[in-house]
Amino acid sequence: MKRLLAFVYGLTAYAISFGTTLYAVGFIGNFLVPKTMDSAPHIHWTQALLVNVLLIGVFALQHSVMARPAFKKAWTRIVPEPVERSTYVLASSLALILLFWLWQPMGGVVWSVQDTNGRALLYILYALGWLTVFGSTYAINHWDLFGLRQVYCYLRGESYQTISFASPGPYRYVRHPIYLGWLLTFWVTPTMTIAHLVFAVAATLYILIAIRFEERDLIDYFGDTYRQYRKRVAMIIPFPGKTLR
Repeated sequence: MKRLLAFVYGLTAYAISFGTTLYAVGFIGNFLVPKTMDSAPHIHWTQALLVNVLLIGVFALQHSVMARPAFKKAWTRIVPEPVERSTYVLASSLALILLFWLWQPMGGVVWSVQDTNGRALLYILYALGWLTVFGSTYAINHWDLFGLRQVYCYLRGESYQTISFASPGPYRYVRHPIYLGWLLTFWVTPTMTIAHLVFAVAATLYILIAIRFEERDLIDYFGDTYRQYRKRVAMIIPFPGKTLR
């Protein structure tokens, strides 16, 4: 029964994460969902700025702190190890839901592309960003990344084995294609409002900082294997010369 409950918990966390991600597509892109990043503002822009920065900060702290090995080591004294990743996924989803709920539109337009073909191209690139995010998770192991492989192994009474280092698909060209996809979704928009710009700048800064901590952990875990990979492959821009290394 304990194993079954852990598996159901993992499925539930995954379902919430999947739904939250789908909402994010509409929230950032400003379509289909009830509240988007650029819904009508209703508080002063300085208050909105403070609220929005705090919301992004909450997500950034949760997403980074819970991912660190030291936190995981302490956390698994409370949370069973098979559901540790699912709990992280659930907590990330809840932080995003909080952001969607309390986000404050700010009004104002930084740029607006009126040309029909230009807008269509930007929406295509926006979709490409999301495809890059999703595709990159499957290139490594989508089910492990979202905790389902861990709870499935536990359900079957099998010993969970961490995935060995590899650089399949987009990982041959950039070390962090998921982050590359996220950056496309943040910045590629036909209408850039002030609220959207705040979100894009803050999220980009978070990504650049998070990569440093993530790569430090990867070097600690994989050693020279990751050091050599880091020398060969660009960090986030898929061009020769390892831009933004």
